[in-house]
Amino acid sequence: MALHLPAVVTLLALLLFVYSFLAVGMARKKYGVAAPATTGAVEFEVVYRVQMNTLEQLVLFLPALWLFSEYVSPLWAGLLGLVWLVGRVLYSVSYIKDPKSRGPGFMISFIAAMVLILGAAVGVVMRIMAGL
Repeated sequence: MALHLPAVVTLLALLLFVYSFLAVGMARKKYGVAAPATTGAVEFEVVYRVQMNTLEQLVLFLPALWLFSEYVSPLWAGLLGLVWLVGRVLYSVSYIKDPKSRGPGFMISFIAAMVLILGAAVGVVMRIMAGL
């Protein structure tokens, strides 16, 4: 029961990524950028960068979420995960609207991920030191 919130956050993060790659597919059609090209109309490149940055962030976020859940707290991991999701959505919407406005969303998600990473590291070290 305790892991439900991190599990829901994981599913939401995966759905956000699914949405991002579907958006890239639609942008490919709209702007005439055939695969495997990753450059073309600026509008396409922005949507593509949102997808790639989301993928890059997922690589940090998902393991950190689950390590924090195990070694610190599933509740706090889930809450921090929700903050990360809000940041990613804000990043995505802002970047597509105006790439220069992506900073706040990026910082929200980055800080949430760093808290998860650092918290998990502290939790792991504390368990090792406790002999658990």
